[in-house]
Amino acid sequence: MPQQIAVVTGAGSGVGRAVAVELAAAGWRLVLAGRREAPLRETAGLCAAAAAGTGGDGTDDGGTGGAAGGAVAVAPTDVTDPAAVDALFATAAERFGRVDLLFNNAGTFGAPTPVDELDVAEWRAVVDLNLTGAFLCARAAFRQMKAQDPQGGRIINNGSISAHVPRPQSIAYTATKHAVTGLTKSLSLDGRPYRIACGQIDIGNAATDMTAAMSVGVRQADGRVTVEPTMDVADVARTVRHMAGLPLEANVQFATVMATAMPYIGRG
Repeated sequence: MPQQIAVVTGAGSGVGRAVAVELAAAGWRLVLAGRREAPLRETAGLCAAAAAGTGGDGTDDGGTGGAAGGAVAVAPTDVTDPAAVDALFATAAERFGRVDLLFNNAGTFGAPTPVDELDVAEWRAVVDLNLTGAFLCARAAFRQMKAQDPQGGRIINNGSISAHVPRPQSIAYTATKHAVTGLTKSLSLDGRPYRIACGQIDIGNAATDMTAAMSVGVRQADGRVTVEPTMDVADVARTVRHMAGLPLEANVQFATVMATAMPYIGRG
């Protein structure tokens, strides 16, 4: 299989970093996007080491060999800025010639806030990043995948358990993640004529910096604050790698990967 090119947003930490490292180990070339350059460069170093561990040398060899060709590009990007997103995908196309995968991952929880106290500016900040940012990246990826030869590619959106059920005081985050499901379905339908597949991974309690509060205690539906189980973020990354590695004739439309004992199924 020819080497494939992935754009990973929110790649500076957490799920995005874990997925980038897993893809590098599997032989993908990568464009890492996020707001801050320094964490992206840390991720790039981890990707290089992962590539080297499977036979690559962690350096850009112009596409002539090595795991992932050893090639990782760092592209600091504000995904809420349409011009910045267009520049991100232009960089990917110019550097690597095409885009085969977008892991549409950038997002934020926002601060837990009662709905009647939520400031409109805070609402808009979450919507801008989680929904509008996801749309802008998907639009740019779709445009590139439709135009390239051979045509096609795959978009994997990072949904959430909150695409199914809310947590208390999370109306902005929950609304955006439900909307991401609609984005996924529309992309799946509109991408059919162009060999563009779209799926979604809904993650529950992967252990990252963003979910550190789980080990301290988080508010439950009945008002209690309790510790919740977490799972290794590497298990999420392996699932994304599987979804990404399928031929375009096959698609995982929705996958839920969660800590087995988290309060989601039944009454918790």
